[in-house]
Amino acid sequence: MPDELPTAARIADPGIRNLYSRDRRWQAWLDVEAALARAQAELGVIPAAAGEAIAAKARLELLDRGNIEEGLARTGHTIVPLVWELSRIVGEPHGGWVHWGATTQNITQTGDLLILREAHRIFLTLIGDILVAAADLADKGADMPIAGRTHGQHAVPATFGYKAAVWIDELLRHVERFEQAAPRLFVAMLGGGAGTFASLGRMGPPTQAAIGRLLGFGSMTVPARTIGDHLAENVCLLGLLAATCAKIARELYTLMKTEFGEVEEPVPPGTVGSSTMPQKRNPKLCQDVIAAAAEVRSVVPLALEAMQVEHEADRTCEMMTHSADMRAAVATGDMLARLREVLRGLELHPERMRANLDLGGGLIMAEAVMLDLGKVIGRQHAHDVVYDAAQAAVIEGKPFAELLAADRRVAEHLGGADLARLLDPVAYTGLCADMARDGARRARAAAAELGRVSDD
Repeated sequence: MPDELPTAARIADPGIRNLYSRDRRWQAWLDVEAALARAQAELGVIPAAAGEAIAAKARLELLDRGNIEEGLARTGHTIVPLVWELSRIVGEPHGGWVHWGATTQNITQTGDLLILREAHRIFLTLIGDILVAAADLADKGADMPIAGRTHGQHAVPATFGYKAAVWIDELLRHVERFEQAAPRLFVAMLGGGAGTFASLGRMGPPTQAAIGRLLGFGSMTVPARTIGDHLAENVCLLGLLAATCAKIARELYTLMKTEFGEVEEPVPPGTVGSSTMPQKRNPKLCQDVIAAAAEVRSVVPLALEAMQVEHEADRTCEMMTHSADMRAAVATGDMLARLREVLRGLELHPERMRANLDLGGGLIMAEAVMLDLGKVIGRQHAHDVVYDAAQAAVIEGKPFAELLAADRRVAEHLGGADLARLLDPVAYTGLCADMARDGARRARAAAAELGRVSDD
């Protein structure tokens, strides 16, 4: 089990680690055994009384843990000791119907998907909270001017709310991806030893479908033990989500740098940034997000490698799949919990944003001057004129506005008041405010829908 991600600002574990505890996995497998028995009893594959008895006893607290532990040590088998103990407590005459026609992977894979479904519910709840926090930032920063930067350099003005709208747009697509993948991912498997339905024959498909119905799952069309694309898809989707979360955290990490000073993640009183430098207010939560996101993305290749199953089954690939799934899920929980706290408590410093806008002495408005001048002298000619002034301002250290005003090609068409208007960065943020407010609206609507689904 991965260790908890360390951070000085303690963040409550969102609960993913507990889902992947041994006891939770054992109970999930028992839940599948109960669904198997109920399904087979409904269809007359096993006696109705046996199905009822097995389902009633398939509770981990009723089993003798010592017997299971001893069996695991003796057999080295994933589930046989659990099946033995369940059969024992069910007793005669019904215990012999436990695990009827199933193979280990049928139970463990379906059970682990029960756990993953719970993890997805936690993820979507956290994403809903993140969307609400991002919506608040989008609204708050809709008209808050900030330097738009491309290739690390000032480009044109934007607003902070526009940045939040970008994050919202990506996160909303991740929610769509999770919803679209769910029917492919959450499916029951009951094909037997080689996925051929040999043990149950014609009763195999309806039994598998009934298990799915009882668990709230779909049913595999071909229950081959070699099919893992849906499991790998889950890890790939988590990798995509992680890339977005890391991008957000990296952006905020940069904007927190002393030279920028435009935002600051929450730094609770008493937080120590350094053992030797008392002044440090480090972006610890953003660093946590970046580190956890890297962990998620690192197991994507492992999940894809696990799809390379030989013949009709290979335990090696099962182990790889479980490792990738668990590590990605735990790290995703850590990542989302911390990103939620960052966005909820993010401090914006509009005065620094405005000051940084002016660092180039108006150079960030070169495009606006070029386009306005281009209306009368042509775009390319205007580009050349403004280019000359901009390069001179940088190389010679002269004010951009003065160089423009002194150029006859500019002065003939633009007066001092015109230049002052064109060099005002606040007036050149395009549709940033509109996109920010629209993003906030969409984020809140999606978060409300996620809340309703979570309550169901």
